[in-house]
Amino acid sequence: MAFFKKFLQKISNDDSSKGSKGAPTETAYFGTVKADPNFNAENDAAKLKKAIETKGVDEATIVEVLAKRSNAQRQRVKAAYQQSTGKPLADALKKALKSDFEEVVLALLMTPPEYDAFEMKRAMTGLGTSEAVLTEILGTRSNKEITALKNTFKEVYGEMLEEDITCEVKGHLETTLVALCKATRSEDRNIDDGVAKSDAKALFEAGENRIGTVCSVLIDILTNRSEAQLGKILQYYGQLSKDGLAKDLEGELHGSFEDCLMTLVKSAWNKPAYFAEKLQLAMKGLGTNTDTLTRIIVSRSEIDLLKIIQEYKRMYGKTLQEDIMKETSGDYEKILLALCGTQ
Repeated sequence: MAFFKKFLQKISNDDSSKGSKGAPTETAYFGTVKADPNFNAENDAAKLKKAIETKGVDEATIVEVLAKRSNAQRQRVKAAYQQSTGKPLADALKKALKSDFEEVVLALLMTPPEYDAFEMKRAMTGLGTSEAVLTEILGTRSNKEITALKNTFKEVYGEMLEEDITCEVKGHLETTLVALCKATRSEDRNIDDGVAKSDAKALFEAGENRIGTVCSVLIDILTNRSEAQLGKILQYYGQLSKDGLAKDLEGELHGSFEDCLMTLVKSAWNKPAYFAEKLQLAMKGLGTNTDTLTRIIVSRSEIDLLKIIQEYKRMYGKTLQEDIMKETSGDYEKILLALCGTQ
């Protein structure tokens, strides 16, 4: 709860103009992986075939081809490989590779909705449920991305995502994740000042009551309001309460539900910073959470990984690449660094 308190106090007490105007439409590209201008699917398929069949496997070529092509180009390479060999590229690579390097390569071969669906399914398979993964994906994707994820989940696994979530998760977290699954959250960049004030007041008044009320109000606001609107709500809340939202909620939020609300708040305030923190935590302490490292770097490589790298340096005083080199090794390290690009 300590970090939740610190973070929300920062937001509640922030009197900057962030969130006071509609966010500008960003047209610049903030991914680190770009389409190869000299792309040839047949040539790439032939290179991969040779790399796979080479004694000991030519991992360097696999990295060079897959990490330096856009996802759309990789899909064409998959088709070209299938056509020339009669076998799926993913199957061939799965046999040839192993461990974390294999995980990254197979992730790169999936379309973004396929990869999100794969991660969601894996999070709900076996003993226990990785609620953090469900929260990360549903809490940071756009309505369009969530809709594509749900459709792909149904196509690939023959199941409804909402139903699987309901079977695996209970309580306030279930309510929140199912609400996000609807993909109906406002994405309006313009801010309604009146609504922001009334929402802040609703949160404040709910805080005077018991946990059941405050949670239902929190869920409603955080899963329905746009990210721009949410920033303004948090600012107005800080004006109503001398302690700020964090202090008012201290002791009432716990575990996975708290983490879920944290994701929604952090993502609304600064999504690249949210992912930078997740990456740092994945590499902090004993051992490295390679699943998180792989998922974020692959899934954000054509969206905002450049911004995440910038936030990482700002927040931790060192580059993401430095920590990757310190915490990983071998071909896994090489492909992650290739995806991070050269800054």
